[in-house]
Amino acid sequence: MHNNQLLAHDMKNSKHNCDLKSCFLCTLCLKEWIPAIDAHRQTIPVKKGEVIFEEGDAVKGIYFVYEGKVKVHKKWGNDKGLILRIANKGAILGHRGLGHNHFYPISATALEPSSVCFIDLDFFQSTLKVNPQLTYELMMFFADELQESENNMRNLAHMPVKGRIAQALLALHEKFGSTKDNGIDIILSRQDLASLAGTTYETVFRFMNQLTEEKIIAVTNKNIAITNMEKLVLLTKEKE
Repeated sequence: MHNNQLLAHDMKNSKHNCDLKSCFLCTLCLKEWIPAIDAHRQTIPVKKGEVIFEEGDAVKGIYFVYEGKVKVHKKWGNDKGLILRIANKGAILGHRGLGHNHFYPISATALEPSSVCFIDLDFFQSTLKVNPQLTYELMMFFADELQESENNMRNLAHMPVKGRIAQALLALHEKFGSTKDNGIDIILSRQDLASLAGTTYETVFRFMNQLTEEKIIAVTNKNIAITNMEKLVLLTKEKE
């Protein structure tokens, strides 16, 4: 279930989950515009593993993460995928579908039970026209995302696979922080970690075992803790 099917899913029961204060949209709009957002928003519960929209779907609107974590990913070859980023509370989804193509060039899938807020495309475009701060910040967000994408493409071309996996772990730690047990505050499957690092499940499995043996990381119930930050950083600087 995704896109149109998702929009029809349990809409009435979840309409008022969003607090109109937390997301990229609400925090940057004029206060006078918030009632208009309230009238046009649709808050949708999403199960773990559920597709919010899929690469190639027609663009119907823009989504914002209210609760949970969502992976933004793209097909890479016949049977592989590449995770471009992981969005958490407040983040925007589907903005890559803006423009003249009218099809989402990426997919978004919930990594855990989540809640997303949907704004239809026409209203979102009207919102951009009357909220200059939102438009400016969205432009800056696009610029940052472009730089990050270029860095990731450079890493895929030039960084050894061990360095890419280490870089992925460091990036997750920086973005999501640590739990009380010093674990990275997100649980990813080995396949998702492979997709984030641009490698295979088998390579991630082998390298994670190596990192555990060398006491650079510790793994407890799928939760990964970085126990030697300096050594992990050094791995990102190694060359083939």
